[in-house]
Amino acid sequence: MNVAYWIVAGLLALFYLYGGGLKVVRGREQLRPMMAWVDDIPMPAVRAIGVIEVLGAIGLILPPLTGIAPWLALAAAIGFVVLQLAAARVHLNRGDRRIALNITLFLAAALTVWPATTWL
Repeated sequence: MNVAYWIVAGLLALFYLYGGGLKVVRGREQLRPMMAWVDDIPMPAVRAIGVIEVLGAIGLILPPLTGIAPWLALAAAIGFVVLQLAAARVHLNRGDRRIALNITLFLAAALTVWPATTWL
């Protein structure tokens, strides 16, 4: 189970570091081609989502790796589950039915919740 956690958490962390990093440093015009929803949300909120994603990615990896505050891995995994539920809702409210990525990320985050409890 430990190996499974590191594989899934590592992939999630890479995804969220990349996606969150883009939200933090790029402008609306640069984000629009890959994230059409940025037109519906104020840029400070987009930036905040990016910061949350980057911090969550760090929270999945660093605490279990160092043994310092390992409960943060569980909090990050639960946070990503909630984030993807909210993201799917945003897409559906916009009339965008392409939520396969949101479902995949939701399932991956949900898979990390249980193994993350082993460090408590």
